[in-house]
Amino acid sequence: MHPNDPSLKSFVEVAADSHFPIQNLPFGVFSTDAEPAPRIGVAIGDQILDLAVLEKVSLLAAPAGSRVFNQPSLNAFIALGQDVWRETRASISELLRHDSPRLRDDQDLRARALVPMAEATLHLPVEIGGYTDFYSSKEHATNVGMMFRDPKNALLPNWLHLPVGYNGRASSVVVSGTPVRRPNGQTKAPNAESPSFGPSAKLDIELETAFIVGEGNALGEPIPVAEADRHIFGMVLMNDWSARDIQQWEYVPLGPFNSKGFATSISPWVVTMDALEPFRVEGPAQNPEPLPYLRQEGKTSVDLHLEVTLKPEGTAEATTICRTNFRHMYWSMAQQLAHHTGSGCNTRVGDLMGSGTISGPEPDSFGSLLELTWNGQRPLTLTGGGERSFLEDGDEVVITGWCQGEGYRVGFGAVTGRITPALK
Repeated sequence: MHPNDPSLKSFVEVAADSHFPIQNLPFGVFSTDAEPAPRIGVAIGDQILDLAVLEKVSLLAAPAGSRVFNQPSLNAFIALGQDVWRETRASISELLRHDSPRLRDDQDLRARALVPMAEATLHLPVEIGGYTDFYSSKEHATNVGMMFRDPKNALLPNWLHLPVGYNGRASSVVVSGTPVRRPNGQTKAPNAESPSFGPSAKLDIELETAFIVGEGNALGEPIPVAEADRHIFGMVLMNDWSARDIQQWEYVPLGPFNSKGFATSISPWVVTMDALEPFRVEGPAQNPEPLPYLRQEGKTSVDLHLEVTLKPEGTAEATTICRTNFRHMYWSMAQQLAHHTGSGCNTRVGDLMGSGTISGPEPDSFGSLLELTWNGQRPLTLTGGGERSFLEDGDEVVITGWCQGEGYRVGFGAVTGRITPALK
């Protein structure tokens, strides 16, 4: 049976609302107190299947007998290519099926290979050599343009012709759960004669996803848009934290710098593009028609539901502040990669490509506090009382997302971060 077959069941118990049924099988890196060395696993229900254990007993084998699952990142495995990704996912699916006895009936192997997720520490899944952040939501770009430029000409002239992006800071990409320190930076108040240096007062979220490059390209050799999908291993959730006041002062003329370089959080589980294939949908109509090197047809997007919650420190209940969908994104992942490499720029296995803030057409589908509160003019009312215009110290933000199938979900888990005070 195909690993995406909706009728598949695992011998591992999986709740109906779990993000990790047998149809998903996302890859990640984990460790335990008993075995502190990070290694690669796959999420199934509330368990982690330890692929290093299966590799050791020859139930999973990479080409030429190489050991790729007892590694602290997915890079070596990803570098083996799309055929190996698919073969490995199919083998894991077969081992986890409810009617497959090889792992199910070997009590000793099951005890070693299945680790409760609650007992594991999850790590950054890939070594990220390069990080690029795009700006591909038409709704988000329009909102920002209306706020800070001419409302009648919210989009800049280039926006409808190319996926706008900038090269971010790979060194500060962190895994979900890592505390985020409020950044210090240079800002200038509207009526001030000169700038000052201190903690950001407009710390914000950016609801994003990101894709991970699975096959790079040589310097000087662009990736055609029609071939871009095979260069993408999978996707993660991402919160590209943003200091809006620092950004407003520093971004002219070269764009974000200190306002974005202090932290970018990603989810620990990488959902493969093969697992997302049943949820492919057409993206928004593109008008004007893109230049030939960016033209695409068919199902170029993913029906991925996304939510954001905010929970102040000391409160019992979180407030859902945003519900949106990835399918609203104007520029596709394939177009982003084709444009990124169109000049001949080379990419490498493990490179991270952020979608840009994902906003929908309705006010509650905006993917940043900047938009949700219209730059602080319309504060959000939180469950249990209190308001937020921007993030305060102690606030915890959780982004989650999933694709809904018939009776099952293919999800990403969550990306979580809590704000800690700035250094004095």
